[in-house]
Amino acid sequence: MNRRLIFRVLYAVPFAAAVAALSVAPAAFADRDDSKGEIRILSTRPDMVSGGEALVQVSVPRRLFASDVKVTLNGQDVTGDFHGRMAGSLVGLVQGLVQGENRLEVLTKESHWRPIAKLEITDYPINGPIFSGPHQEPFICQTQSFVLPVIGGTLGAPLDADCSAPTRVDYVYMSTGGTLQPLPNPTVRPADLAQTTTKDGRTVNYIVRVETGTINRAIYQFGILHDPVSDPPPDPWHKPAGWNGRLVYTFGGGCNAGYHQGLSTGGVLNEASSHNAFLALGYAMAAASLDVWGNDCNDLISAETMMMVKEHFIDGYGVPVHTIGWGTSGGSMQQHMIAQNYPGLLDGILPGRSFPDIVTVIMPVVDCSLLNNAFNTSALTWTVDQKSAVAGYNSWATCQSWMGAGLPGTGFSPGWLMPGVCDLSIPAPLVYNPATNQGGARCDTYDNMINAFGPDPRTGFARRPEDNVGVQYGLGAFNAGKITAAQFIDLNQRIGGYDDNGNIVPARSVADPEALRIAYRTGRADSGSGGLGLVPIIDLRPYLDNIDNIHSRYESFLTRARLAAANGDSDNQVMLTTFITSAASLGPLVAAIGPMDQWLDNIADDPSPPSHGKVVRNKPTDLVDACYTAAGQKIEEPATFNGPGQCNQLFPSHADPRLVAGEPLRGDILKCQLKPVDPRDYTRPLTNNQLAQLKAIFPQGVCDYSRPGVEQQPIVDTWLSYPRPGEFDLTSESEPTHDRDDFDHDTH
Repeated sequence: MNRRLIFRVLYAVPFAAAVAALSVAPAAFADRDDSKGEIRILSTRPDMVSGGEALVQVSVPRRLFASDVKVTLNGQDVTGDFHGRMAGSLVGLVQGLVQGENRLEVLTKESHWRPIAKLEITDYPINGPIFSGPHQEPFICQTQSFVLPVIGGTLGAPLDADCSAPTRVDYVYMSTGGTLQPLPNPTVRPADLAQTTTKDGRTVNYIVRVETGTINRAIYQFGILHDPVSDPPPDPWHKPAGWNGRLVYTFGGGCNAGYHQGLSTGGVLNEASSHNAFLALGYAMAAASLDVWGNDCNDLISAETMMMVKEHFIDGYGVPVHTIGWGTSGGSMQQHMIAQNYPGLLDGILPGRSFPDIVTVIMPVVDCSLLNNAFNTSALTWTVDQKSAVAGYNSWATCQSWMGAGLPGTGFSPGWLMPGVCDLSIPAPLVYNPATNQGGARCDTYDNMINAFGPDPRTGFARRPEDNVGVQYGLGAFNAGKITAAQFIDLNQRIGGYDDNGNIVPARSVADPEALRIAYRTGRADSGSGGLGLVPIIDLRPYLDNIDNIHSRYESFLTRARLAAANGDSDNQVMLTTFITSAASLGPLVAAIGPMDQWLDNIADDPSPPSHGKVVRNKPTDLVDACYTAAGQKIEEPATFNGPGQCNQLFPSHADPRLVAGEPLRGDILKCQLKPVDPRDYTRPLTNNQLAQLKAIFPQGVCDYSRPGVEQQPIVDTWLSYPRPGEFDLTSESEPTHDRDDFDHDTH
């Protein structure tokens, strides 16, 4: 879709404005100067509508009576779908869109029933895809196994090959005992029904309407306070009394290959987490199984699913004031990447236990298995402290955590590179095997994202940006005197790399040049640019370094460094850090929803155009970097990577093998540029023979981290679509993120 559409779209109009447009009912439109009409899609982009319906706002001259206006869809009168309750505005849920191109027109009596506004709408199947590229095949349906939280039961057998299931609505309630219980008859008030007071100050019965269905081959759920006795049935014109107008979208963690529907969502009814705290305050909740990276670690699919699920929510309930992302680990990566690459879907994000993205995280993680192999095959003695110094983490045990049980495929290192390790729901005959089934599903991370990276013409497997040529493992440890010159040389001689099947081989890994270009140009590597500098970010860090958990604090600083490089500062990110000694210690992190709301309200009240500066200047003055002691005392001080201050004493940050090797804190160099071995890079003496050994190990040279990575460049644009694996198009509504020529003709 490289055409330029001739309309102006307002995406995600604030709920307050939409409600205002639906709340008053004058008999006629008052006079005003304007003479043209305008059509706006409220639920999604006009070129990416799904499911045959869209919430539409029509603006016409106020001097006209409602009876003087007609709306048609593909020539058919759909005026009856619209409600005219504000001067100059009609809002309607237009149904009956056909798949493909549609034409919506506004006609008026004074124009002799000729169109005064036109809008082209492109509708896609509710099963997708829209922009993520061809559906993954094979794909295993799991509606019959997905157990509905609290309610129990499943969605039954799938209705088709796209894993569809009938949409269902259930009710649950919060008991006075503090647990959610099924409410089979929503008109009956249980004796133990609790009440809750929302952030708006309304006290309502704690009854939750739960909608479950399938969109984009994912299982989705909505949760919203709704009392079916006192509230009207929800629609875009009737807001439940308990809904505060905001939507929280939850993203699930992990990172595993897809090819299946998934048995979990990010959660809308999880008492063990914070989600009920959000429901209690009146937030609506949304989640989907393909927004859980443990089900499918593919940011294109997660962004597309989130877009389609949010569209369906708006069609059914109205436009939220704000949409706020929530989720940890793999859920944090989704928030960063959706905010960067598909701006407008999320207004603010609350990433927890965060990582910046998956592509730049993979490399230092899979280094753990290379290091482990080098240590185990070395004739030299390596102490645990020396291994820790090379790995960079709190201790070598963190690398061991990344490796799981140390067996192939049991951990992320090297599991992320191993194509034969698939979810157990995928039958073995469908899984890739180099000897018996070379055409089977490859479940490594890059093949799972083959629509983005494209196939290597040599193998047919996904192109990989994986590279460690020139990396001097343990350089920082050697310069600090923690390992000997002999160990430093031996380590780099033995380190090796990976083949296409995730096996460790003697030769170092060499990136595919096109994969590098794609990773940077399309935003697979989080660069802090695109839309990421335009959203408030409250980074929530329960501290886990001290127990050698894989969620290390330094990862938050990678994102901060990238934001600063892309935007001149990282002031749209606030870091909050706590101990994780008990559930109560998470309280300050859950409470961040309030400051986030205030921040977003401030931005909405600022009439200036969107900009990084606008986000920063509207940050609440009391929302600053802080950490919390084990006793809950708040310490406010700027978060710096191992700088001075009490917070860094309580919560020291560590590193990873690439940072120890000299990579800058941004951690975004996939393949380094090279320079000759230089004795000045070593603060401890090396003999001529040792220098000669290093030159033999690095015949092409060593990493020159003073220069950008190979093919490192800004993202070409946001809102890219992927019609075929390895090719991307600029969509019709893309806004350039930097100066560029007209890209209308480009197909990459």
